[in-house]
Amino acid sequence: MKTRLIATLAALALAAAGTSAEAAGCIKGAAAGAVAGHVAGHHAVIGAVGGCIVGHHLAAKAKARQKAEAAAKARADASTAGTQTAGQLAPAK
Repeated sequence: MKTRLIATLAALALAAAGTSAEAAGCIKGAAAGAVAGHVAGHHAVIGAVGGCIVGHHLAAKAKARQKAEAAAKARADASTAGTQTAGQLAPAK
């Protein structure tokens, strides 16, 4: 009974994680969580579900950080593109 409940919860959690395109970090987290859960007392399925959730969260944070860094770089490039240094100024006629 307990095994069936755990398997059902794991299936629901993996289904809620989305498609493979949206499941960034889930596979790595699930693998690490399964190993940790197994070592902690034969709870590999629960560990895999928890690892998937944490891995997905960390991947989403990393993606957001990369997006913010790219936007900041684009803003910096745009603000310096219109300025000229003294060596770049055209001579007066």
